[in-house]
Amino acid sequence: MTGRPELLTVRDLRVAFPAGGREVAAVRGVSFDVREGEMLAVVGESGAGKSLTGAAVLGMAPQAARITGSVRLRNQELLGAPRSVYAGLWGRRIALVPQDALSVLSPVHTVGDQLAAAVRSVTGLGRRQARAAAVAALDRVGIADADRRANAYPHEFSGGMRQRAVIAMATVNEPELVVADEPTTALDPVIREQILGVLATLRETTGTAVVLITHDLATVAGYADRILVMYAGRHVESGMARRVLTRPRAPYTAALLASLPPGEPVTDRRLPSIGGASPAPAELAGLTGCAFAPRCPLAQEQCRTHEPEPVVTDEVGHLVSCHRWNDVPAQARDLFPRTGGAA
Repeated sequence: MTGRPELLTVRDLRVAFPAGGREVAAVRGVSFDVREGEMLAVVGESGAGKSLTGAAVLGMAPQAARITGSVRLRNQELLGAPRSVYAGLWGRRIALVPQDALSVLSPVHTVGDQLAAAVRSVTGLGRRQARAAAVAALDRVGIADADRRANAYPHEFSGGMRQRAVIAMATVNEPELVVADEPTTALDPVIREQILGVLATLRETTGTAVVLITHDLATVAGYADRILVMYAGRHVESGMARRVLTRPRAPYTAALLASLPPGEPVTDRRLPSIGGASPAPAELAGLTGCAFAPRCPLAQEQCRTHEPEPVVTDEVGHLVSCHRWNDVPAQARDLFPRTGGAA
């Protein structure tokens, strides 16, 4: 994977909103890369800035947002580009798989007609050819009897099938990059695995790179090539998925892993939890230290007074934003024992 060319380069991305005569920062200096055909999982609690990061990359952030930094698709700078530039990219080179399929599927048109319209808007193909492409896209995401089901309306699809249809719509024109924003929310575990499998298969067969935004670290195991963990709008940890999942070097990543249900049944012991709550963007104004320090069992005075910047750990390509990264135990549950949460 490392030998593939870089597709997306994001540097020092910042997103802020006006609030009461001042600006509130929601994304605070995030940097990452995505290579061709790669799946990058962006993980963190609600409010970490994951979805807003994806929206900023796609040019879909709210109009009130002030966005700075750099977002380059290959050699093309996108930040600051006119709306017409993004309009030429949407569906053709970049696409979104949203959390709520019904937010993008029209209830008054068949699924096949909607996919065919997406094809025609980009390629200019005739109706018959666009219809064939739509059916092929539905078949590619695992919808059985795709030719017949293309005549169905969204309400005639199950939740899992609707999500597959949305993935088909996003990828029908084989874009270079797809941002999947919590695509498995509200789906049962079996359907969740199927949807992630669809995304993984699509990137293998079409070469489309995927940025998978999720709050659940467990969902990315076995699918993501690399992981970016975010907290309070900042980079926490990033690296190869295997390394991050088996040897986290940031206390927050360790906490996320420790809170996952174990392989064996839990009887007399509680699952661990992270004490406290993630700070709201308005609470970060004037912050001088690590935003996770109030919840971190390793926090010292330095953590409360100096915000850490990403540094390379003892493995090339593995970055962590933590002063105490070398003190994180090899087993995540040693830092956050199952008998209780962090102080």
